[in-house]
Amino acid sequence: MFFATHVKPHLASILTSNTRLVARRRVLEAKHQVLNRPRVVHYFHDVSDPYCHLTAQVLQQFRDTYDVELRPHLISGPPAEALPDPAAHRQNAIKDAARLALKLGLSPPEGSVPDEAFIAVAENQMAAELTNESFVKNVRDISEDLWSGKGFSSSDQPLPAALIEDGDQQLSDLGHYLSGTFHYDDEWNWGVDRLHYLENRLLHAGLGSGSSPIVSLPSVQLGQEKPQDQEIEFFFSFRSPYSYLAFDRAVDLARHYNARLVLRPVLPMLMRGLPVPPPKSSYILYDCVREARRLGIPFGRICDPLGKGVERGYALLDYAEAQEKSPEFCSAFLRGVWSEGLNAATDRGLRTIIENAGLDWQSAKPHASSDRWRDRVAVNQDRLQEIGLWGVPSFRVAGESVWGQDRLWAVEDLLI
Repeated sequence: MFFATHVKPHLASILTSNTRLVARRRVLEAKHQVLNRPRVVHYFHDVSDPYCHLTAQVLQQFRDTYDVELRPHLISGPPAEALPDPAAHRQNAIKDAARLALKLGLSPPEGSVPDEAFIAVAENQMAAELTNESFVKNVRDISEDLWSGKGFSSSDQPLPAALIEDGDQQLSDLGHYLSGTFHYDDEWNWGVDRLHYLENRLLHAGLGSGSSPIVSLPSVQLGQEKPQDQEIEFFFSFRSPYSYLAFDRAVDLARHYNARLVLRPVLPMLMRGLPVPPPKSSYILYDCVREARRLGIPFGRICDPLGKGVERGYALLDYAEAQEKSPEFCSAFLRGVWSEGLNAATDRGLRTIIENAGLDWQSAKPHASSDRWRDRVAVNQDRLQEIGLWGVPSFRVAGESVWGQDRLWAVEDLLI
């Protein structure tokens, strides 16, 4: 218990510190200079991924802007164990990529998943260009033909199976699972959403000719307040660091627009029996660290609440709701386990969380062993599946489903 409560949070804070990141980058850049080692950015493209359709549109500008070698790979897509609900993931990806493309002034994917025969032709065409200088231009044009619904003439060329297998292996060897990703010096950046992190690093190293990133992501604007009769369903988990990053911002957004916020906690994936491969867990933590830093949210002194911690936290939801302190309690719990190193599985840790929420521990304590929360959470999980999503944080507003802490701007767009 001492190790979990005291040692692990301290180790986590060291591993996620900005000081460690900066020092590591300096060492790697020094090695490049001393060894005259080429700077290589690996890019992994899945023809059938709508997010890759967006990255295809910025590759040429990226290559022209930065003094690095862009080395593309074709891959087959993420392994099955990385996607709890592949069908729901694909449908959401198309809608989300289209929403993001329109926001960024890019060409959106049209309609549904392209026909398998067309995907095969596009793979052949991209494979033929993979090692050519013209790849970045041709991949954009081929992707546009594929995702605009234009289609292709049939082809009897064999599929580039070996080349795609090589790409899959390279992705796995480097330690990732997603398509649309950029890899540079053991750091990963997913799609146009995270490309700005890579660009900022290259600019800082003096490897770019521009003064700002190619892609500037949309953000919440908090425009003029309006009385609204709208509702935001907010699905989250106490074990999700992305839920922590989203929680207070979602509460502020709802209050700003006078929308009713319906809190819908669900079980973490591991407690639902869903697999979370190690590369996925590692990337999530790495990504949350930099997103928290960008957003100015304290993060890194972590005490994982998986299991008993989550259960005791959920057991107190009814109590907090009866005290009209649900948002305050959820916020205090998430902040406690993801930035303050509080062990929610212990009375000491949970008491601190309760008191940080402005609640009384002695009146709350008897509720910490309740099982009444299980039915509530089960209903929320059914509702999450009903709206076509599977992970958190997720939102339902104005008849539309939105997934991700980095999509609060989309929630705002649906409110106004």
